[in-house]
Amino acid sequence: MKNAVVIGSGISGMTCAVKLAEKGVSVVLVSPFPSERSQSVMAAGGINAVLPDNGEGDSVALHIEETLSGGGMLAGRKAVTGLCEGAAVVIEYLESIGTVFSTDESGRPLRRAFGGQSKRRTCYCGSSTGKQIVSALIMEARRYEAAGLIKRRLWSCFHSALIKDGVCYGALLFDETAGGLTAEYADALVIAAGGQNALFGKTTGSTQCDGYTAGKLFLQGAELKNLEFIQYHPTTLETPQKKMLISEAARGEGGRLFYIEDGRRVYFMEDRYGPRGNLMTRDVVSREIFSCGRQVYLDVSFLDRKLIGRRLPEVRELCLKYAGIDIASQPVPVSPSVHFFMGGLAVRLDHETNIRNLFAVGECASIYHGANRLGGNSLLAAVYGGMVAADAIAGRESGTVRPDFSAYIEDEKRALSKLYGTKSSFPAEYIRGMAAETLSGDLGIVRDEKTLAKGIKDIDYYLSIAGKISYDSSVMMYSIYSLTGILSLARAVLVCALGRRESRGSHYRSDHPETLPEMGYPTIISYDGGRYAARLDREGYYES
Repeated sequence: MKNAVVIGSGISGMTCAVKLAEKGVSVVLVSPFPSERSQSVMAAGGINAVLPDNGEGDSVALHIEETLSGGGMLAGRKAVTGLCEGAAVVIEYLESIGTVFSTDESGRPLRRAFGGQSKRRTCYCGSSTGKQIVSALIMEARRYEAAGLIKRRLWSCFHSALIKDGVCYGALLFDETAGGLTAEYADALVIAAGGQNALFGKTTGSTQCDGYTAGKLFLQGAELKNLEFIQYHPTTLETPQKKMLISEAARGEGGRLFYIEDGRRVYFMEDRYGPRGNLMTRDVVSREIFSCGRQVYLDVSFLDRKLIGRRLPEVRELCLKYAGIDIASQPVPVSPSVHFFMGGLAVRLDHETNIRNLFAVGECASIYHGANRLGGNSLLAAVYGGMVAADAIAGRESGTVRPDFSAYIEDEKRALSKLYGTKSSFPAEYIRGMAAETLSGDLGIVRDEKTLAKGIKDIDYYLSIAGKISYDSSVMMYSIYSLTGILSLARAVLVCALGRRESRGSHYRSDHPETLPEMGYPTIISYDGGRYAARLDREGYYES
């Protein structure tokens, strides 16, 4: 029987696993925690789709064009066309497995307005859409677990891929409770490990998503794409632990941004961009808030209390719990925060990387969003990408002769044992914290050559000592071996940002504020023995 290993059990990973099982492919679903703790649960606002009863004169063609233009024309037209044309099928599938969307009196899905889109096309489940989709997929996955087609490996972390001569044969996994490293061989390895949130310290996302998997695969020969494009969500609430996301749904329902000057409210987005100013794309709104140089507030208190209770209950609960603010009567202080990564593993239309049998789906795959993601397109891409990868894997022949990886596995075990067991004045977590300070400071909403070059110099220093540190045996082993992969990814991000000497989408250079037609191509970066080689994909390799 053909088999696959899927790393990550959020929406994209579970969709791929379920669809593979549906086609008779045996799947090992790997994650350090249950799906209920995946970042996908945090997705609040909704999922974009032009449905048959589109209303407002909407069309799939318009969804395609707004996705492309919102992404700075860097996403491939073929990929975006497939995504938008497949959206109605995605909604139908999600409903069929038990996702309960908010509906009107006739049972049709309600749709809200989201940034960068001229029509209401974002279907939603209150303001907990991700949680509802995760719940439905968990139940579907359990059906296939009972049938023996999906096997879960909880508490396990990705260590490295098993690659030989440009072909992937599975993964080496780390499980501290099960004695360390074990191999899972497969006809296909699917990476669904999410974004790089922990790389930046305190963000809106899960600290489980630290970018290590992409960084390690980069060192093993996988190419990365568009790393310089990092989306700052314009409306987050500061707490001691993290940045709490105030969903774009609040602005989609009519919420207004303002600051106070001389005792009066200034609705700066409306003053500059007109009535729909609060629903400009996230990169634009974030830069405008940044340029205000003062506290900005989001106000929905003028909306009907019943509407807030029906459509924004989680937002209201979050603000009450973490700030003691009732959005039904008070504005919320907000600020931009790192939220989503358009860059990641470079994949072609079938979601395969440049390494044969290595696939990537969800936020860790760079394909649909170009230079800036439209709100509501991430959940769509997670489900759709999982389906596309499953189709590609199931349609291939299996049974290729597997090389012997025993020597590699023993070498990795020995390398780990050398790191582990003695005290260190430079613990891994300390260096990760310093790297996060570097990235959050030097890869902000506005960048320039000086800060980016300084960031590279700092990361180079951390890389130079990462392999020389001895670690306290009380530190979790994963924190030890992941350090070099995380730092390598950090350096790659900075190299890509330094190399793009223009401003486009979420990448804004104060020293190069113009958008240059000659740079209207994705950035591809590869690793070759210490050399970080970035280029523009002018030939469209990853669109073919």
